[in-house]
Order: sequence, then C-alpha cells, then structure tokens
Amino acid sequence: MKKKNPLTLLVGTLLLLIFVALLFCFQVRTTEVAVVTTFGKFSRSITEPGLYLRAPLPIQKIYKFDNRLQNFERKFEQTTTKDAKNLLITVFIGWKVSEPKVFLERFNGDTLKAEQSLENLVRNAKNAVIGSYNFADLISPDPKQVKFDAVEADILKELKASAQTTYGVSVELVGIKQLGLPESITGKVFERMRAERDRLVKQFNGEGEAKSLEIRSDANRKRDELLAKADADSLRILGEAEAAASKDYAVFEQKPDLAVFLLQLKALVGSLKDRTTLVLDEKIPPLNLLNADKPAAK
Repeated sequence: MKKKNPLTLLVGTLLLLIFVALLFCFQVRTTEVAVVTTFGKFSRSITEPGLYLRAPLPIQKIYKFDNRLQNFERKFEQTTTKDAKNLLITVFIGWKVSEPKVFLERFNGDTLKAEQSLENLVRNAKNAVIGSYNFADLISPDPKQVKFDAVEADILKELKASAQTTYGVSVELVGIKQLGLPESITGKVFERMRAERDRLVKQFNGEGEAKSLEIRSDANRKRDELLAKADADSLRILGEAEAAASKDYAVFEQKPDLAVFLLQLKALVGSLKDRTTLVLDEKIPPLNLLNADKPAAK
C-alpha cells in the first residue's frame, strides 16, 4: 500500500476547511446589513461589519442589503400653499436601510418596491408641509423671506418617524431640487414681483433723497460755521491792526519828522532791494537821505 503524499493531504485539508468555513461562516461588509432566518423565520439582524457563524442551508439563510445612502427623487408635480396658491415642486431624499428585519418583511429586500412606497410617503409629507407655508415663503423677490431650509427640515421631520417604523429605512436628508409655476398664475406672480420691485425702487429713492438733504444741510451748516469763524477772526485781526496803527499814529503825531524819515527810508529800501540801478537826482526824497552827512553847498 502506497503512502499518501503529505502535500496532497495538506491541500485536501485546506479545501475541507474552506468548505466548512463556507458552510458555517459568512461575512458582512462595511456597506452591508444582514438578516439571518432559521427555517424561514427571523433570527437576528446584523448591522456591524465582520465575520459571523451560521448554520448551513437549509437551516439558516442570510439576506444582505446595501447600507449605502441612496438617492430618490419625486416627480415634478403641483401642490398648494397655505394661502391657496399653486406651484410645481420637485423633492429629493437620501435614504438607507436602518432596520433590516422590517425591510425584509415589508419589501422582501426589493429596493424598487421600497422606493415605490417611499414615493407615496414623500408626496404626503411634502403636501402637508407646503400646505403650512405661504407662497411668499418659497417664491419671493426678497431672498430673506424665502424659507427653503425650514421647509426641508419640516419635510425631513415628517418623513423620519414613518419611514423608520413602517419601512425600516432611515431618511437622512431632504432637499428641494426645483420650483416652478403653473401657467395660470405665472403672469400674476410676475406682476406682483414687478410691483414689489417698483415699491422698493421708490423706497430706496426716497431714502436716498432724504440722505442727500441731510448731507447737504450738514455741509451748509459747517460752511456757515467756518465762514462765521473766518469773519470773526478777520474782524479781530483788523481790530488789533487798527489798535496798533493808532498807537503808531499817536507817536508820529508827536514826532512828525520821525514819521517822514521812516516813510522815506522804507521807500528807499523798497527801491534797492532787487539790486536795481537807478539814475536819480540825489536831492529827490528819499535819496536825499544818502547825503545826510555831506556839508551843505555854499
């Protein structure tokens, strides 16, 4: 009898272990959740990734579902606001499987069926929330009046509880993708927007004119203050000059010869300060001052 090759035994053992692992183990990836059933009845839900033990088929069966965020978009359809205005709106949501047991029992793991049910749920939530807001909260010439964030938050709140308990899915986000107006009210809306724009133009023009008048009034007031101050300063300086001149005149009245001498001296200095050459009779005032030291002619 021949001995078996050790390599053959090793390979056979490895294959046997792999076969046993496939029968009694299964893996859940990070992007998956799973449900384990025993003889067709629910046993447990698995929401964490890892390697898990199982009983082989047909005792236990494993159902795996994609746990990544999935996008679903509603149709572009008409709804009514609180003030009875019609508008067209498209809403999208982001959802994922959160309760694998409920999702399996409700839809048998079929994502298409889940989205068909979510469509009705989103429609009802959207209509209920939009019906609690006025038309101007969604379409307005003033961006500050638009309440998209509040509307989206209210729709998300409306969806979360129902989707979780009824369908086993978690709605993570809600957004308004598109807004439109039916043809029957488009003209009226544009007229209202035009009237609102005209009102704002008149308001801004009035505020601008009021501000302009205020600036002009303030500038005129400051100008008048500066002119009054300048007039007061000029009067003060003129008064001081006249007072000083009065003192000088009093001195000149007492000594008229001195006054004549100073006037002639000033005229002489003024005529010679630019190195000007003049040919004049030295007896003409004020040049006669240059001959003050000469003896009188006989």
